[in-house]
Amino acid sequence: MELNSQQRPFSIKLWPPSQNTRQTLVERMTNNLTTKSLFTQKYGTLDKEEAEENAKKIEDVAFATANLHYEKEPDGDGGSAVQLYAKECSKLLLDVLKRGPNKKGNEEVVTSVNTTATHESVFDISKGPRAFIEADEAQELLIPLKEPGNSFTKICFSNRSFGLGAAQVAEPILSSIKDQLREVDLSDFIAGRSEAEALDVMKIFSTALEGSVLKSLNLSDNALGEKGVRAFGALLKSQKCLEELYLMNDGISKEAARAVCELIPCTEKLKVLHFHNNMTGDEGALAIAEVVKRCPSLEDFRCSSTRIGTEGGVALSDALGNCTHLKKLDLRDNMLGVEGGVSLSKALTKHAELREVYLSYLNLEDDGAIAIVDALKESAPHLEVLEMSGNDITADAAAAIAACLVAKQSLSKLNLSENEIKDEGTNLISKALEGHVQLKEIDLSTNQIGRAGAQQLAVTVVQKADFKLLNINGNYISSEGIDELMDIFKNSPDMLGPLDENDPDGGDNDEESDEGGVDELESKIKNLEVN
Repeated sequence: MELNSQQRPFSIKLWPPSQNTRQTLVERMTNNLTTKSLFTQKYGTLDKEEAEENAKKIEDVAFATANLHYEKEPDGDGGSAVQLYAKECSKLLLDVLKRGPNKKGNEEVVTSVNTTATHESVFDISKGPRAFIEADEAQELLIPLKEPGNSFTKICFSNRSFGLGAAQVAEPILSSIKDQLREVDLSDFIAGRSEAEALDVMKIFSTALEGSVLKSLNLSDNALGEKGVRAFGALLKSQKCLEELYLMNDGISKEAARAVCELIPCTEKLKVLHFHNNMTGDEGALAIAEVVKRCPSLEDFRCSSTRIGTEGGVALSDALGNCTHLKKLDLRDNMLGVEGGVSLSKALTKHAELREVYLSYLNLEDDGAIAIVDALKESAPHLEVLEMSGNDITADAAAAIAACLVAKQSLSKLNLSENEIKDEGTNLISKALEGHVQLKEIDLSTNQIGRAGAQQLAVTVVQKADFKLLNINGNYISSEGIDELMDIFKNSPDMLGPLDENDPDGGDNDEESDEGGVDELESKIKNLEVN
């Protein structure tokens, strides 16, 4: 399994940005707030200290917003999170520019930025720099939670590391308001603590919140392991109405997975269950499958990057057959293999409400991919997102994929990157997508596509009014083919993604071979089933 994962094609992750990048953005915004421009001439420039404080707060809020989007709406490389990050920074920067220099002290600067992303029912201390919290600071930070008649229904302690003293301060406060709480975010709240102290802190929070009637609980990014899961046992066992549970990046081993299965017996109302980036493995997947079986209301299941192989994949697939209300499924970056893919296809026939399917890097190969798209063709009539990149899919599976796509008129995003679909398969897929008016994004990068396939795909998408991005980078498009693409997109250049990794000499197909396959392609396209 390790060997196979190492052979995957290299891909670049755009999110999260490096600390260097974040600091550079802060410096740039500080400069915008302190130098002459149309806005500062009209509203006034800020002094360096005030500008830098505002810039840091803006960047923190924008980063938190984009990071939440990335966790809940994964897009593979993080491109949409980067766009949201930039958009939020611009929006908040404009607000500060229009407000002008602060005249009421630094306190107003902090409030004006932080409240843009909060509501009176939300108590959130996650904004700002990551920091350790001890007893004295906890006393001051948690004052609003002690105010009589406060209306907080959600608390977020993420990005702050609670020590034992701080936890002891929080305990009576949380106990006093637990009956009004509906959402609790304790993700990344013990970073850098020793195991013994972290376990004590988790037990204190668990006891304080035991008996609360939560709808959402986030315990992600805490390196829980089995000990950590059991430290939260009192809280987990007491939940009867939980609708969302997040256990991402928590070191959920097979033992920890069994503890999760044991400690959350009431899952009838659970709609969101996320286990991304754990070391669950096949044996752990068997335990998670037992949890999934007890989730008849499940709508959003994420079990990506969890080291699950065929045995675990089959068990999870069988369990997912019970979740007939599923809208979003993310199993990316596991090693289900062909057998796991075939098993999953049987479950997919029962998922009429599916909107988003993320099945990249599962080692499906043609047989597994064909089984899945054949199942989706007959179910999920309103499918919007389909991702199956990095699965060793060849042109032999393209006809089945195309037949599925014809039936998915609501499709807005298709990602089949890092496969071997070539011109033959690309032409079939292009033909299948001709009538899709809601299509916004296609990624067929790194697919050994040449001039003919690229041109056909370009002609198909350029006519769509709402189309946003075609990514065909990393293919074998000739120099003449690149020129043709530039001409096709001359009136909408932003629709075509970068081509800096294209290799015009990489394929053994020259223009003659591109043209030589036309008759065969025409034959297959004519036989494409259109319902």
